[in-house]
Amino acid sequence: MLRVGLTGGLASGKSFVGEQLAALGCFVIQADELGHQVQQVDAEAYREIVNEFGPEILLPDRQIDRRRLAREVFGNPERLRKLNEIVHPLVRARIEKMLAGFAAREPQGIAVVEAAILIETGSYRQYDRLIVVVASEQQQIERAMARDQISRQDAVQRMRRQMPLADKVKLADYIIDTSGSKEHTIEQTRAVYESLRSICK
Repeated sequence: MLRVGLTGGLASGKSFVGEQLAALGCFVIQADELGHQVQQVDAEAYREIVNEFGPEILLPDRQIDRRRLAREVFGNPERLRKLNEIVHPLVRARIEKMLAGFAAREPQGIAVVEAAILIETGSYRQYDRLIVVVASEQQQIERAMARDQISRQDAVQRMRRQMPLADKVKLADYIIDTSGSKEHTIEQTRAVYESLRSICK
């Protein structure tokens, strides 16, 4: 099994690329989605997060209000570090379990793990190949504003807190530029897939 990391910057289009890779036959794991799952009521991270950040982060149905939690940690590196210390090991454990299951089923398969901070955490080293998805800064800002219903200032601040895309690109085995049309992005993704497929033969 080939282990592939998929990352990029804020609203750079990595989820779209992940969807295309899944359509081509890759087993795609979304680390951010797993991060949400471990925070569900009675899931692995729930109790520790509530103990750390207080019951005021809960919605009336006892679910964690992720928007409120995000406001609590963004702009506060110490609080963000604490949240990551709770969530990331649990997400990694889920990923490894899913990868092991896929490897048993498809020993010649391609498994892709999509994660926003794959490089920042150093976990990119655990993958055979790394795909970095890029877009122009202006597009990242506009996409983030539309997707997350946030202001331009908030989008810029979020982007500034991330590792610059130029630094991520230096570590990439493949770069997919989503600045153009969807068709062009799909073409690039297919070319990357064909290259990955050739490695597995």
